[in-house]
Amino acid sequence: MSNRRKFIKSSIIGMAGINLLPAVNAFAENSGSHQSAKPNVNYKLRFALVSDGHYAQPDTDSEGFYSKMVSWMQKEHKDNHLDMVIVNGDLVHNRPDLLPKVKSTYLDKIGVPYYTIPGNHDFADAKVWKDVFGYEDKYTVDKGDIGFVFANTADTKGAYVCPDVNFLKASFEKFKDKKIVFAILHIPPHVWLPEEKSIFVECPDVLELLHGYPNIKAAFHGHDHSLDGVRYTGKNFPHLFDSHFGGNWGTEYKGYRIVEVGMDNSINTYQVNASMNPKMNANKL
Repeated sequence: MSNRRKFIKSSIIGMAGINLLPAVNAFAENSGSHQSAKPNVNYKLRFALVSDGHYAQPDTDSEGFYSKMVSWMQKEHKDNHLDMVIVNGDLVHNRPDLLPKVKSTYLDKIGVPYYTIPGNHDFADAKVWKDVFGYEDKYTVDKGDIGFVFANTADTKGAYVCPDVNFLKASFEKFKDKKIVFAILHIPPHVWLPEEKSIFVECPDVLELLHGYPNIKAAFHGHDHSLDGVRYTGKNFPHLFDSHFGGNWGTEYKGYRIVEVGMDNSINTYQVNASMNPKMNANKL
């Protein structure tokens, strides 16, 4: 798995420090003692995204990974306030029977509302997800002016699939009068580079929907542990990644992404190097 991403990612990854949209800014934060871009503003919504905990992956400290993630979220909430946390897939590593343990032992202790969606290693469908979390593997969350659309991107055997287009269409229609909508999809619906055909999935119908509603401001993805920035489809539609907090491959550091929606509906997002690992962009030649 650690050799999964041997190729050079090119300049499309290095765009995380520029504007995503006129109302969206992103920047990298490489310190655990980060400061918000607008420290004194009252946010309409402030939330964190974490992904890829891979609980029970062999030869990894998955208990430690989860314990640290919970501590990061608790500290983030204490220091800066979080309205919610999104856990964007791969909660477990091929062990859906352990999802209840992950929920009760770790996620329920975060201390703020949290929402989850399956990844390809969760081997979960609507029934599995509802039995554990009380909602199915595709659903919406209404936060006033802001709407969230969550959809599964894998089947119970771990195969990559396009999210349910009919569900997405109905959800985006339901939220078409909201100021801001975010899509939460573990696996991105686009293959940017030829080398990625085996790890992403091409979903033109999904992209058409994402590009078709001006109030859909971004899609958030996990899955590729080596990505922690932004990529674009269409006319600068942003797809944002959040690295990983578990597993045995990916960025040298482990971390999470913060999103802040201002009272004026401006959107600021940045990546946090929570593990404080100073190695960045390391290579073996």
